[in-house]
Amino acid sequence: MNKVWMDERHVIVVETDKFSEELILTTAEKEEYVLYYEKNLGEHAASYRSEKMLPVEKGMKVVIEEETLPVYLRGIVRDIVFDDIFPAAEEVLGASVQESHTTFSVWSPVAEKMSLVLENEEFEMNEKTNGTWEIKLEENLTGKEYIYKAVIHGETQYVVDPYAKALTPNSTKAVVYDQPARAAAARPQLAHTQDSIIYELHIRDASIHKESGMKAKGKYLGLTELNTKTSRGYSTGLSYIKELGVTHVELLPVNDFGRVDDLAPDKQYNWGYDPLFFMAPEGSYAQDVTDPFARIKELQQMIDAFHKEDLGIILDVVYNHVFVMEESPFEQLVPGYYFRYQLDGRISNGTGVGNDFASERHMGRKFILDAVDYWLNHFKADGFRFDLMGTIDKKTMQLISERCQEEETPILLLGEGWNLPTALAEDQKTVHTQAGDIPYIRFFNDFFRDTVKGSTFDFNDYGFVNGKGRFVERMAQLVKGSADDQENVPPYVAEAVQTVNYVESHDNHTLWDRLEKANGSEEEADRRAMQQLATGLVLMSQGVPFIHAGQEFYRTKKGEGNSYISGDDINALDWERREIFEEDIQFVRDLISIRRRLQVFRLRSTDTIRDRLHILTTPAPVFGYTLLEDGRDIVIYVNPTKRRYEIQLPSSGTWLRLASNQKPGEEPLQGEFLHLEPYEFLVLKKFRR
Repeated sequence: MNKVWMDERHVIVVETDKFSEELILTTAEKEEYVLYYEKNLGEHAASYRSEKMLPVEKGMKVVIEEETLPVYLRGIVRDIVFDDIFPAAEEVLGASVQESHTTFSVWSPVAEKMSLVLENEEFEMNEKTNGTWEIKLEENLTGKEYIYKAVIHGETQYVVDPYAKALTPNSTKAVVYDQPARAAAARPQLAHTQDSIIYELHIRDASIHKESGMKAKGKYLGLTELNTKTSRGYSTGLSYIKELGVTHVELLPVNDFGRVDDLAPDKQYNWGYDPLFFMAPEGSYAQDVTDPFARIKELQQMIDAFHKEDLGIILDVVYNHVFVMEESPFEQLVPGYYFRYQLDGRISNGTGVGNDFASERHMGRKFILDAVDYWLNHFKADGFRFDLMGTIDKKTMQLISERCQEEETPILLLGEGWNLPTALAEDQKTVHTQAGDIPYIRFFNDFFRDTVKGSTFDFNDYGFVNGKGRFVERMAQLVKGSADDQENVPPYVAEAVQTVNYVESHDNHTLWDRLEKANGSEEEADRRAMQQLATGLVLMSQGVPFIHAGQEFYRTKKGEGNSYISGDDINALDWERREIFEEDIQFVRDLISIRRRLQVFRLRSTDTIRDRLHILTTPAPVFGYTLLEDGRDIVIYVNPTKRRYEIQLPSSGTWLRLASNQKPGEEPLQGEFLHLEPYEFLVLKKFRR
C-alpha cells in the first residue's frame, strides 16, 4: 500500500513504486509546496525535499500519478516543534468524573479520528487544536468499561487509556474510576529524609512462604496482617519489619505489569519491571481481580497499615521503558513520539529492554509528573525509587523534586544514576556525576557496593569484607558519605545526603549467594560474619542505608543471579531462616537502633561530617573511625580478617560496647586497649568529661 510520511520539516518519504522528479504537497488550506526527489531508500521508498519549511499538520496530501495520498506525521513527532505546535501539558487526561458527568480526554495529534467505546456504545470524540480528543457525557459513569477506537495513519486500532486508574483483568480495558478523598493514615513524621532506613520488599515474596503466617499469601492484604508468626512463634510480615526498626519499606513495582496472568497468578512470577499501565495497581496482588476497584482499595489499605505502624512506603517506579513498545498505548496513540531514537533511525535501547521512554518530550514528562502526583495524592506514597534513573532527564527529575517538596512531610527520592547509552545528551542525564544539579535526588552507590563486597559481576573480584581488607584505602570515602575527596578517591555524589549505601538488592546475586560462590572455601560462620560486616558498614556510614529484605538473615536465591521470573521457590522470603538466625537479626536491630538514636550517624552536610567524623590509626587492614556526638565519642572498628588484633583506643577510661557481631549485648570496657576478634564489627561509646 502506498503511503507518504513526514519525517522532517523539509523532508517527506514516499513508499511507492511510482517515483517522479518532483511532487506537489497541498495543505488543507490549499497551500502548495514543491518537493524534489532526493534519494532512494531501498527498492520501494524515496525521500523528497522541499526548499521551504513544511507545515506540521494533518490534512496534507500529495498526488502521485493521479493517486491522492495523505501525508502522515511520522519522524516529525520527535522534532521539538511538534511539542510547540501541540501543547497539551495543562490538559487533564484520562477519565474524569464529576457528580453528574464524565469527561474522557486523550492526546493524539496524529489521529485522523478518535472514538470512545463505552461498554457496547461508540461515541465520536472532538479534537482540540493541541491534539487532545475529548468528549463529555452527562452521567457519572463510575465502574463502566471503556476503550478508545483510534484511526491513525489510515488504520483502525483499539487502545486502552494510558491514564487508566482501574482495569479489567489482564488490562484489556480501562474502567472509569471516581477518585474520592479517603481517610488515610497519616504519613510517618521524619525530621529529615536523611533519617531514613530503607528495606526493599516484593509483595508476593513477603507472604507466599509456607511459614509466613499470613492468610492473604502473595496479596496486598497479606502485608496488612499484624502479629503474624511462624509455626514456632517467630514474628513475620509487617510486625517483623516494625520490630527490625527500619523507617521505610521500598516496594518493588506495584503498578500494572506484564507476564503474570491476573486470573491465574500462581502460574507465573515477575518482579514487576515489565510495566503496562503506570497509574493502575497490579491486579495479580488483589484478592478479587474481577472487581476493578479491589486492587486500588487493597493497595491503599496496605499503605495505610504501614503508616499506622509509623513505616513509610517508597514506590519503585519504572519510567524508563515499557514492556512491549509496539503494544504500548503510548506508541499506539502517537507512534514514534514517546520513545527515543538514534540519529540513524534505530530505536534507542540504553535500558537494555528494547526501548527508552522519552521523558524529555513535553507529554512524556507530563505523564511522569501526573503519575507521581497521582501516587502522592491517592496512595500517600512516602517516596519513589526510579529504576534506571540515569535514562530520565534532569529537568523532569527536578520538576518531580519540586512537586514532592509541596508535601507536608519529606518525600524520599532515589534512583539508579548509572550512565547508560540512551539517546539523550550527556548533560541531561540524571547520573550521579551531575548530582550537584539535582540536590534533592539520592543515588544508589555502586562504588560503595563493589568496594565492600567486590565487583557484582565477577566472583573473582573481592572487596573489603571478603578480601582480607582489600580497598581499605577507600573506606574513609564510604563512611564519610562519598561526597569528599579522600586519599585520592573522588567523590561519588555532591553531598553526603545524596548517597544510598547498599551491598545487596533485588538485582543480581544476594550477598549470601555471592559469598558462597566467591568465598566457598571458607567456613560458613566466617562468611556470615563477612556479611555482618557489610551490613554494618551500610548501617553505620553517612548517607541513607538500604537493606534488601532477608539480607539480615542471609537470604538465598539458591544461586540464581537474575530471579525476575524465577518463581516462588527461588524468590519467596524464607521465614524459616528468620527463625534460625534470630541472634544475627538482633545484631542488625541493634545497629538500626543505634543509628536512629544517635544523630551523628545522620549528618546532613559534608562540612559537618568533616568536623565530626575522623579516621583512626589502626593496624592494616583493620578500619576504624570516631564520631563526635554531643558529650560523647562513638568509635567503630571493622576487622575484615580471621586474625585477632590488639587495638589502642582513642583514649583511656570506661567505654561501653553498644554492639558487636561477636559479643552480643552491651558491656563496659576498661583501659586503653581492646582485643578485636576475627571478622568483628564493633561499636563503642564513651562519655566525655
